Amino acid sequence: MRNRELLWELIKRDFVGRYKGSFMGIAWSLLNPLFMLAIYTFVFSVAFKARWGVENESKVTFAIVLFSGLIVHALFAECLNRAPTLITGHATYVKKVVFPLEILPLMALGSALGHFLVSLMVLLVFCLLVGWNVHASGLLAPLILLPLLIIILGLSWLLASLGVYLRDFAQLVGMATTVTLFLAPVFYPIEALPPFFQTLLLWNPITLPILQLRGALLWGTPPDWGSWSLSFAIAILIFSLGFAWFQKTRKGFADVL
Repeated sequence: MRNRELLWELIKRDFVGRYKGSFMGIAWSLLNPLFMLAIYTFVFSVAFKARWGVENESKVTFAIVLFSGLIVHALFAECLNRAPTLITGHATYVKKVVFPLEILPLMALGSALGHFLVSLMVLLVFCLLVGWNVHASGLLAPLILLPLLIIILGLSWLLASLGVYLRDFAQLVGMATTVTLFLAPVFYPIEALPPFFQTLLLWNPITLPILQLRGALLWGTPPDWGSWSLSFAIAILIFSLGFAWFQKTRKGFADVL
């Protein structure tokens, strides 16, 4: 890939620079998901008494299953929430003819993947400490998440372009990513819903990755390759359309900024 070294430097600078000057530094990437896990576990397993339907379910079980869904949503939401301001936040790059603006969504995705990997390591270490059996099928995680990553890139290109021309778009995206959190089986099992709503939730981009990652990692269930193939095909379509839109509209960025 062209500009590989430039992309890697941008990812490192973005990931580390976010915590530059703070007392805790990069440790915030670890503390933030742990704090949210504690809050959500209390609210949904104690206050609302939600259950996953697992035999002999405990608060620890609830937290593990919950966290496996939260980290997938966090990856998706971080990229999309940043997308509308990627170009406006790097306006100086627009004036540079030789700078490849299309790699900015890749930079944001790379940084978000860094946070995802930190959170995944937290989950794996916690499972080890409490004696939860993590299955070898969890090694399929990169393949399971591939369609989601492709969708994220396609949507990021689209939103980055729209964010240049419609500055209020960032607020709408923030609302939309919050909706995806609650319209996905993050806090509840999808089986708890009527069949119609189960089908509806499957159109949420993060639903299938959450279900398949949980199944492979926590329960040793192999992915449904038929559903995965369909999601991959849709992802390629979104990726292609998003990139084409970005390339078509980028000519007007300099005039607007």
